[in-house]
Amino acid sequence: MSQHLENARIVTPEGVHHGSLTIEDGRIAALGQDAPKGATRINLGGDLLLPGLIDLHGDAIEKEVEPRPNAFFPLPVALNTIDRRMAAAGVTTAFHGISFAEGELGVRDVAFAETLARALHEFSGAVDHHVHIRYELTDAASETRVTRLIDEGVASLLSFMDHTPGQGQFRDVAAYGAYLSRVYAKDEGEILDRITAKQAEAGNIVARVERLAQHARPHGVALASHDDEGADRVAFMARMGATISEFPLDLDTARAGRAAELVTLFGAPNVLRGCSQSGALSARDAILAGVAGALCSDYAPQAMLPAIGVLTGKMGLDWPQALDLVAGAPARATGLGDRGVIARDKRADLIRVRDVGGALSVAATWVAGAQVYGFGARTAAA
Repeated sequence: MSQHLENARIVTPEGVHHGSLTIEDGRIAALGQDAPKGATRINLGGDLLLPGLIDLHGDAIEKEVEPRPNAFFPLPVALNTIDRRMAAAGVTTAFHGISFAEGELGVRDVAFAETLARALHEFSGAVDHHVHIRYELTDAASETRVTRLIDEGVASLLSFMDHTPGQGQFRDVAAYGAYLSRVYAKDEGEILDRITAKQAEAGNIVARVERLAQHARPHGVALASHDDEGADRVAFMARMGATISEFPLDLDTARAGRAAELVTLFGAPNVLRGCSQSGALSARDAILAGVAGALCSDYAPQAMLPAIGVLTGKMGLDWPQALDLVAGAPARATGLGDRGVIARDKRADLIRVRDVGGALSVAATWVAGAQVYGFGARTAAA
């Protein structure tokens, strides 16, 4: 049975068009045509119709699994909850970040992380879920775990993190120690041992990236670098086959990433709040400078759609530009050529959107043509 969505403001790569869209067999069969005979007709009442959002980096699953330190929920409960959160946020394709960093606690324990990655890979929910392995390059022991998950087809995206104290995000060694003390309640001796161990592994990082990148590419796993600093780092990751540069630390690095044809990724919460939570590069500054390639949820899936409102309102981007940051570019970066835009023959991943109290809000979500979420707006047949 086909569906005909009509009376909508449809955002395509060419602009915003008032009209209709037909869904057949999970794909967009037509734009601007009359309803096919026998189709279910749904009047969207002039609401926006956007492509489903694609989230390349989201950590929210960690809080669903471990909402408080050492308080773990059963994985089926956590996975079903994150599935519904994503649908309500308009995210139809989600890459969930699962960290492999030996020595961390709770959900980031590497043995638990491996269990979670497999459970997520096997989970069949309302939206399309993918495993984004975040690998800490100073963790020698987890290289075999990551390799195994690649071989088993569990990983869709692999990002390389380097949190060696004295550079990158933690260029201040004292700041890294404070982070361990605050987040993991480590004492001074444990902090010193961890800093020493990580610094000792720094000389092995390049060879580890080369091995894992070479192993991942034939399996179709997309590659990303994390917290890039400097053109040399960007150039190296581009040579390794990376397509994404997550959270470049400064404008010059972001420019280098764009010049290397990497998708530079920033957080939607950064856009929504107007600044980085950690004091890093402002996503708004990066967008205005033309060096931001995409946005992700980071830690808050509910920020992605309202961030589009900031882009098209306060920042003056047009709708196709804004949607490319949260759908088109992420699809291209991960080789998902069947989605990311509203166009004929693309997968019918769609969201119905309206302004509620000054913020964009999801009224309905379709994934591969099936409506998986509805709130606050009728979607019944006309």
